Amino acid sequence: MRTDEVDRAASTEAAPIASGDSWLERYSRRLIAVDGAALLIAGLLAVAAGPEEYRRVANASIRVTAMVALVAYGFQLELSRGFVAVLLVLGTVLLLAGRWAARIYIRRGRRAGRFMHRVLVVGAPRPVTELAAGLCRDPQAGMEIVGACVSGRSGALRLADGRSIPVVGTVGSVAQALRQVQADTVAVAAGPGITGEALRRLSYELEGTDIDLLVAPTLTNVSGTRVHIRPMAGLPLLHLDEPELRGARQVVKFSFDWLLAFGLVVVLLPLLLGVAVVVRATSPGPALFTQERVGRRGELFRVYKFRSMYMDAEQRLADLAHLNEHDGVLFKVRNDPRITRAGRFLRKYSLDELPQLFNVLKGDMSLVGPRPPLATEVARYEGHAHRRLLVRPGITGLWQVSGRSDLSWDDTVRLDLQYVENWSLALDISILLRTASAVLAGKGAY
Repeated sequence: MRTDEVDRAASTEAAPIASGDSWLERYSRRLIAVDGAALLIAGLLAVAAGPEEYRRVANASIRVTAMVALVAYGFQLELSRGFVAVLLVLGTVLLLAGRWAARIYIRRGRRAGRFMHRVLVVGAPRPVTELAAGLCRDPQAGMEIVGACVSGRSGALRLADGRSIPVVGTVGSVAQALRQVQADTVAVAAGPGITGEALRRLSYELEGTDIDLLVAPTLTNVSGTRVHIRPMAGLPLLHLDEPELRGARQVVKFSFDWLLAFGLVVVLLPLLLGVAVVVRATSPGPALFTQERVGRRGELFRVYKFRSMYMDAEQRLADLAHLNEHDGVLFKVRNDPRITRAGRFLRKYSLDELPQLFNVLKGDMSLVGPRPPLATEVARYEGHAHRRLLVRPGITGLWQVSGRSDLSWDDTVRLDLQYVENWSLALDISILLRTASAVLAGKGAY
């Protein structure tokens, strides 16, 4: 062998093996990323799945997966990370899908009058009437009011929607009334005559009967996250946290809104351009309509919408005032002659609202929040309605997923204030998911 060849061979033997990135290291990093994504997805489901039942299922899935991982580690069982990831993600998704299907079955049955709890309401006349109205507001909650036990009152209690509730006894004769109306639930409305001792006696009477006892406090429209029971001096007192309307939580909300709105604009850009072309082609005038609205803390801004009316719509408003079908400060006409043919389709599926994504990017609006009002509407606000202006208005909100234009003004204000005072990121995500279902159904929009 020549001298130069020997030198090269020697140098090769002396050189260390290059470490580099082996396929195993790259695979491990990707697997860690998959595990992290699985945990993130499960965490989001646990936070934003909506009803408490879904959150419990998602949380239980995470705990079971964590327990499996700990047991496998402790007993040196050879379980791959991929197995754990699939167990967590697929198991959680299947469980949630099963619960979702079961809830759909129950809701459909309740629309047909099945799977209902027969409720006996107990208390003073006014609190009982208010509680009964609240329970009847959502038939899918499954509460059928079959009677009331009210002291000093006979006959029937009449609700605002015209329904009546028979009075079948007094606060002291609940046991007899339960047998008479065959109720399986007692709902007690806090008020005069409902003392701690009276509740204690009632709970004793219901022991062993499988009848549920519900107590409605005078505090309503407050989320469970703001209410805590704090025992003090032997008394279970309700502590109500102050609504968090600013600070870090608002930064989180703004960041979430902006990033999601930006992503939606990118994804929906072809649809936005297509709708603009249709609007221009089907009626004279621009594709976009802008209007001054009142935003957070009374600040004025211009809202963007696809034009759904003819150009002279504002001038014809006074002539149509007598056709208003909405109570309160809003103006709504189901068959408004100012709406174009394309506009009716856009409104039914809320496509006319899509340009408001740019309002979100500008910081004037949020994805979720109270409906953006006109200045003339704000001038007519009464009571606590001005609290709607404590947060940015939204493209969608509780009003959107709870009936849209079919809601009364009082219900609209109630839902908006409920959102303002109980905001959370989980609530926003839940509303966004429910909005998709409400929009596809096309109900309540005109």
